[in-house]
Amino acid sequence: MADSVATGLADENETENEDKEREKRLFSGVQKTEKAAASDLTETLGFYERKAKCKERKSNVSDLSLVRFISAELTRGYFLEHNEAKYTERREKVYTCLRIPKELEKLMMFGFFLCLDVFLYVFTLLPLRVLLALIRLLTLPCCGLSGSRILQPAQVCDVLKGFIMVLCYFMMHYVDYSMMYHLIRGQSVIKLYIIYNMLEVADRLFSSFGQDILDALYWTATEPKERKRAHIGVIPHFFMAVLYVFLHAILIMVQATTLNVAFNSHNKSLLTIMMSNNFVEIKGSVFKKFEKNNLFQMSNSDIKERFTNYTLLLIVCLRNMEQFSWNPDHLWVLFPDVCMVIASEIAVDVVKHAFITKFNDITADVYSEYRASLAFDLVSSRQKNAYTDYSDSVSRRMGFIPLPLALLLIRVVTSSVKIQGSLSIVCVVLFYLGMITLKVLNSIVLLGKSCMYVKEANMEEKLFQNPPSAAPSRVSSRAHRTKHTREPPGEPAEEGMSASVTTQPTQRDECPAPQIPTSESDQFLTTPDESEEKSLIQDDTELKHRAPKKDLLEIDRFTICGNRID
Repeated sequence: MADSVATGLADENETENEDKEREKRLFSGVQKTEKAAASDLTETLGFYERKAKCKERKSNVSDLSLVRFISAELTRGYFLEHNEAKYTERREKVYTCLRIPKELEKLMMFGFFLCLDVFLYVFTLLPLRVLLALIRLLTLPCCGLSGSRILQPAQVCDVLKGFIMVLCYFMMHYVDYSMMYHLIRGQSVIKLYIIYNMLEVADRLFSSFGQDILDALYWTATEPKERKRAHIGVIPHFFMAVLYVFLHAILIMVQATTLNVAFNSHNKSLLTIMMSNNFVEIKGSVFKKFEKNNLFQMSNSDIKERFTNYTLLLIVCLRNMEQFSWNPDHLWVLFPDVCMVIASEIAVDVVKHAFITKFNDITADVYSEYRASLAFDLVSSRQKNAYTDYSDSVSRRMGFIPLPLALLLIRVVTSSVKIQGSLSIVCVVLFYLGMITLKVLNSIVLLGKSCMYVKEANMEEKLFQNPPSAAPSRVSSRAHRTKHTREPPGEPAEEGMSASVTTQPTQRDECPAPQIPTSESDQFLTTPDESEEKSLIQDDTELKHRAPKKDLLEIDRFTICGNRID
């Protein structure tokens, strides 16, 4: 009995111990599973235990090798089509830069022949027009025609130009070119470099103010007598114009003399420094913000500067050939330097315009718009409603005033070439006839090209509109004129271009309000269409907060566009 009881107790103790061991095992298993779950949870959050880190490092070290790294670098790839728009834009910018030299030189060539046409006009047609005006002035009072005007406004302007040229020519005889040359040659190189830069700035300032002086003289001399006098008189304006042309001619003479000293220097250091001045221009222009109107001003400035430099090079060659008794061998000595100056000028213009268009996202097609604007000036000067001479229009647009430059060239040629004998006179007459022939042919070709450019730009309708009013009153009274503008009666709405390019301008008895252009051709310029502005005025919305923009046809060389006058 006792044994049986003892064995029963022992069995119960064993069962209890086994239950406790099972519970311990279950508890330890639960703890292990919780630790495993916790370790998995921490791994998903990015935190690794020390053992896991050691194992990961061992696996990474085992995977890394120099061969695998090199193979990865050699076989690593990427896909450019994932950013297709960016690379397409970069390619278009490259193509635009490649197109800039061609389009820019087209504009430069067209502008160069425009300046040449105006420059030849001073030597060829202006003397003939002055002679005809003087004949009319002397013969018309004898005919008893007192009721009509003795001279037309254009003839008055021609006579004034002729008198200015004659007076300034006699005044230029008192300026000694040889003394000026030796005076400049005695200066140091750095001083001459500073002088040349100052002369360039002074030339731009003279051109800006000089055209205003000439315009004031022309308007004062031709202003209708019925109006109230608001000027100081024709004679003071005339003497101001004479003084301006004389001083500007002397300034250009100093420029030509400085360039001549640079050509004749032994080590050519001054010429190199003056050429490097063109590359400094890139630094001052490329990294500035430009709009289409600003670039149009710069293009006109470059055209004028290139033509002026070519004329200065011609003067330098004439002076050097005179010093060497017109020996043709010396011309070949000057030829490399002349080509170097011209090449540097072209290279600087191309680089400057290429990077300006690149940085400001301007397409190369803008130069065709500039060319059409210049062509419009030439074609509009042949219309019935022409309000200015073409030479004056080019002067305002480009800042190129031909009178001082032509005066200097006449002074240099007459001092360099001696006319003696009948044979020399015959040669001068033949040369003059050749210049007239060149002027006529150049004008015909330019007029044909200009009509083609205007037609391509769809600007024909603007040719038959009245000339614009003054710029200050145009902006202030635009809304008033828009409401009250009507087409003048009796005028056809459309005319053929070829029928009116050669007709003479007619004087209008009444000056109606300028018509507002409503053609669709204005959209290619920077100014919004006037019909759009008319609808905005009628709706009375957003016009008060809208800043007026400049049309390319209203931008001259010295109009402030943005923050730049180049």
